[in-house]
Amino acid sequence: MPSVSWYRGEIARVSDRAELDAFLKQHSGLPGPRANLELAQAMAEEASEAVLLEFASAPRAGLDSNDPAVFPLVCGIVGLGRMTAEGSEAHWERLRECANDPCWRIREAVAMALQRVGLARFAALIHHTRSWRQGTPLEQRALAAGLCEPALLELPDQAREALTALDEITRSLLARGDRRSADVRILRQGLGYCWSVAVAALPSEGWDLLAGWALCTDPDVRWIIIENLKKKRLERLDTLRLVTIRASLE
Repeated sequence: MPSVSWYRGEIARVSDRAELDAFLKQHSGLPGPRANLELAQAMAEEASEAVLLEFASAPRAGLDSNDPAVFPLVCGIVGLGRMTAEGSEAHWERLRECANDPCWRIREAVAMALQRVGLARFAALIHHTRSWRQGTPLEQRALAAGLCEPALLELPDQAREALTALDEITRSLLARGDRRSADVRILRQGLGYCWSVAVAALPSEGWDLLAGWALCTDPDVRWIIIENLKKKRLERLDTLRLVTIRASLE
């Protein structure tokens, strides 16, 4: 797979919008299990704001996750993350709207965009997404995935903020009456790994939160905790604490 820098050079040479669209689709990796994320990142870094906005604003209805036609849109959404990371405040609503899209690749693009913002402007990310914590299940999932990126959680205060967000989102799950819906299932799956990332980043506080949730008898919460306890990152972190929390679930 070519590098991000190679793709940036190729993108810089293309001046025609239609040609760029065709290039992105051709090299998208779709249909297939993995889209060309290196190309998506290169596009977000190299393309102009006007082009990124055009791609991010393209019609989304009916797009299949495996259709190469979805890839330029993915690139545009990740590009919104770059523009927001550089200081723009104009794209938060578009990102939130796309977080609710039926197409999972579009939703993943939102998480990638949030990660870009967080690396440059973590406080702005927290400020503008605080309401997402009580939003739709897909908004909550996008935020959890966006925050639980190890590179964002190297500072204790930022890891603590991620743990707080996960705690609020998990608590809100208890009040949902639509537990069997597809969107809640997607949220639950996301929480099934996000907790382990945040706990590994700040174990002094994360383990205690995880242990507290392990005492909850709600079946969805128990599933989330069990899934996180399967993650190798927690086993490497503290095997004894892991075994103790597992025992509390029995």
